[in-house]
Amino acid sequence: MTEDILGVGCQFAERRKEMKVSLKDVESATSIRTMYLEAIEAGQMDKLISPVYAQGFVRQYAAFLGLDGDRIITENSEIFRRPLTQEFSYGIGTLETRGHPGAGVKGVPSVLWIVAFGLLLICAYFLAKSLDVI
Repeated sequence: MTEDILGVGCQFAERRKEMKVSLKDVESATSIRTMYLEAIEAGQMDKLISPVYAQGFVRQYAAFLGLDGDRIITENSEIFRRPLTQEFSYGIGTLETRGHPGAGVKGVPSVLWIVAFGLLLICAYFLAKSLDVI
């Protein structure tokens, strides 16, 4: 499998060099960041965001180089199969406060809006009652 990955990467790098195009030029044309293009050429598919992004990047990069991206993905499908391991050291999905100054004040504006709306309803009730609407 490692040889397949390196083969795909070398194929891309060789074709790009034949076209006399820099990675920066490819980045400008495809909107794929240089670090991901380098990972593809080095055969480091694990450096890409996810297998789905890897396939999309390879397909788009191949199209830019005039290669058949669908064929490359189909013939080397095992390259794009890796388990999704995402580790977060903090943040997403946690309930802990992060210690920034506004962390404990999130509910205050909501409470103020609820109180203001309640007062508006009470005022509307008494106004309607004084005008004999209700």
